[in-house]
Amino acid sequence: MPTTSSLNVEIFEPPRVDDSGGPGQGARRFARSAIAFVLVGILIYGALYAAAEVLVRRYAERNRFHTVQVAPHSTHDFVVLGASHAAVFDYRDMNARLEQMTGARILNLATVGGGITINRLLLEYFLQEHETNAVVYVLDSFAFYSPEWNEDRLADAELYRRAPFDPALAMALLREPAARTAALGWVSGFSKINDPNRFEPDLFEAEGARFERSYRPIAQIDRQRMEFLYPSEIDVGSLERNPYLAEFEELIQFVEDRGGRFIAIRPPIPERIYDVLPHEAEFDATMRTILSRNGAELYDFTSVNNEPELFYDSDHLNQDGVLSFYENHLADVLRGAMGAPE
Repeated sequence: MPTTSSLNVEIFEPPRVDDSGGPGQGARRFARSAIAFVLVGILIYGALYAAAEVLVRRYAERNRFHTVQVAPHSTHDFVVLGASHAAVFDYRDMNARLEQMTGARILNLATVGGGITINRLLLEYFLQEHETNAVVYVLDSFAFYSPEWNEDRLADAELYRRAPFDPALAMALLREPAARTAALGWVSGFSKINDPNRFEPDLFEAEGARFERSYRPIAQIDRQRMEFLYPSEIDVGSLERNPYLAEFEELIQFVEDRGGRFIAIRPPIPERIYDVLPHEAEFDATMRTILSRNGAELYDFTSVNNEPELFYDSDHLNQDGVLSFYENHLADVLRGAMGAPE
């Protein structure tokens, strides 16, 4: 019987079939995954954008672009422009009180730290859908000396953070070279989504308890305030060629060409502050010339209603100061402009 030897059995497996489709199929899978990832990201960002927009509309109160958007589509008697010395006329219920005194419909668009450039933009935006019989511009000389209160202010993302989206505003901002970068952040929603104060009303900082206080003058604080507002050097010899004064004159002509009245106001200011304003006499003379040749009105209240107890800091009227100024001066000007008995 033959001897059985161990058998070596070699099993042949059929070759594996690569069902991956080759490099092209792998690239397509990657592309699908990438597209899905991007779409999910867009959906998440869209949800965040929508939520941020809801919060903006809920908590926006003092943002001036929002003020324009919610203003009734009817003719106003006055639109108030200027910087912080005009903004105090809108603290708390101050604007409503002025309307009660005068019987006028008044919209305050003054912006803290706002020079002529931002005020021009706001008025142009307002007039796209609204009308006003007159513009009241509260003058501050510091706002005509530096880009800090003009182009730089337009570039400040904080200015638009609480402004609800509006295609007309987007186009207006994109036409302004200084505003484009901030405008892109606003249009994309990035500045709104990243707003750390999104759940708080956007009230003016001084609108709280400070507005009721009286300021005790401190020379060092007054000096620091002037250094903050004014550049270290001012070329008074070139005031007639000052680009911001030229822009201001163009604004006067723009208002008057539309049949509106232009009223310039110099607000009350403590005597000790007025005396240290740099080159104020030269600025005042230049401004009077501009207003006169354009038939605009000027009311100078710098030396009245300026007792120290009527201010909450170096140069801003407190609540008592604003009401006193209304009762004794501003209300009469507005009633007169409306043709009502003073």
